[in-house]
Formats: sequence, structure tokens, C-alpha cells
Amino acid sequence: MIEVSARLREFEGAVLVPPTLGPDPVNAPMIRHWTEVMGGEDPKHADGSVAPAAMLQVWTMKSYTDKMSGVDPSPTWTDLIAILDDAGFTSVVATDSDMEFFRELRPGDHLQVSEVVEAISEEKKTGLGVGHFITTLKTYRDTDGMVVGTQRWRTLRYRPAEKAVARALRPRPALNDDNAFWFAAALEHRLVIQRCASCGVLRHPTGPMCGQCRSTDWDTVDASGRGHVYSFVVNHHPQIDAFDYPLIVAVIELEEGTRLVANMTGIEPADVTIDMAVELTWIDADSDLTLPAFRPISSQEH
Repeated sequence: MIEVSARLREFEGAVLVPPTLGPDPVNAPMIRHWTEVMGGEDPKHADGSVAPAAMLQVWTMKSYTDKMSGVDPSPTWTDLIAILDDAGFTSVVATDSDMEFFRELRPGDHLQVSEVVEAISEEKKTGLGVGHFITTLKTYRDTDGMVVGTQRWRTLRYRPAEKAVARALRPRPALNDDNAFWFAAALEHRLVIQRCASCGVLRHPTGPMCGQCRSTDWDTVDASGRGHVYSFVVNHHPQIDAFDYPLIVAVIELEEGTRLVANMTGIEPADVTIDMAVELTWIDADSDLTLPAFRPISSQEH
């Protein structure tokens, strides 16, 4: 198969649009309307006696009816784009338009335009992706065949670069005055347990009042990080992007006697057992969230 770049080079010099007469001559009403919309201040533009240079393309634009007719205005361009699409260069962005004007246009001038493929670049690597720059040249002539202006129009047809898909964040905990301290300690890789300052009872989940003596005074102790599996489930569905599946969700009973729900790591679901000895590890989900997790303790360590 012929290399894509070689096939594209065959289009250089090809005629996209043969000399085509614009639908209407340059006219004063259109000049005045355009000048009013664009905010021009030149008197000769405002009174419609001279067309602004930037209107050059206006005088050859197809009517709405022509555009909706379904007739392919340029089979050559269609063939060129088909080659690019087949090669994966399916995205397009305009990069620049360079216009040159040779004389002012006045009411009564009737323009024709032709367009050719001037150049197609070799494959280029850009920030958007790898692609080819296509430059076409439009030439505008008056009824005497004299060139009144040109327009070089350059587009980049590119293959979109594959972007790394950012992983979804873990669901955020609902922080409040009763649990913020616990998550703040986790960010420091400290597993703390709330303790009643009056009777010394440990409690988790955290709360504002001791369930034993009703005291609202409390402090914390650092957990040893060891415990055992009290119960567990293996979650397969529904799947959330932030997690790896199958997901082991266990109730861990700590050596201190309190229990908490956490993920287990470093073990296959089929190998988890009730009363399995575990130790603390950490899941640094992102810069704002760190959570305790547990892994098996080997029989030699236990």
C-alpha cells in the first residue's frame, strides 16, 4: 500500500474549486450592513462606496440554498479527506489564514474565486497529536481576470493524542466536628481511637458522647495496628472507577477491642478467613485522603 504521505503529496496542485463566479456583485447595501455590524469608522466604507478589504471572501460565499443542495462542491477535497480519515487523522483545527489584497473593491465588481491545494506537509508531531498541515490557496479575480486578492488557508488534520484517563477520586467522607480529627490523623498515617476522658472507654465510630458514662470529654489513643478479621464481604458490583475489583471490605477488630470497616490488601478474596490475623497498612488515595487498610500477618509473625 502506498505510504499515506506519498498519497497526500499527489494532491499538491490539485484544483479544489475551478473559477467560480460569486452569486452577487459587490454592492453598497452589503458593504453598509457589514460595516455597521463590524463597527467600521472609515467614511468610504460607511457610505458603501468602497468595500473593506476583509470582505474579500464575502463576495464569493455560496448561498444557503446552494450549501443545502447536497451537491458536493469539491469531489477532490472529499477524496483527500477520505484518505486522511482512513489513516486516523480525523480531527481538524484551523491554524492560520493569510490574506493579500491588490486593490480596493467597489460596487459593481463581480468576483470569481478558484482554489487549489498549495502544499501538504509531511507528518508532524504537534501538541494536539500527529498530523498533516494542509495549505490551500484561493485566488480572487475581477471580471477582467485581474487578481484582486489571495487567501492562504491552513488547517491541521490530526490524529488525536491519546490522553491518560485520570482515575476517579474515592468518594469523600462527610467530615464534621465529630470525625474530622480521625481523618486528619489518617493523613499522618496514624490510626487513632477515640477515648472517653472520664471513664476511659474506647469507641468507634467516633461520636460526641460516651455511650457508657455520657461524658462529652474525650481524647485519643494510637492503635497498635494489629487485629483480626471479624467479618468480610467481597464486592463485585456495582463497580466504581475509584476502586479495584474484586474489592474486599472487612470489619476488623483491633487488639484494643474496637472495630472498623476497611479494605484488605495483599490477599486474594478466596484466601480471606474469619479470625485471620491482620496488620495496618495505608491507602494514600490522593493528597487529601488517606485511609487505613489491613493485610495478612504471616504465621511466622503472628
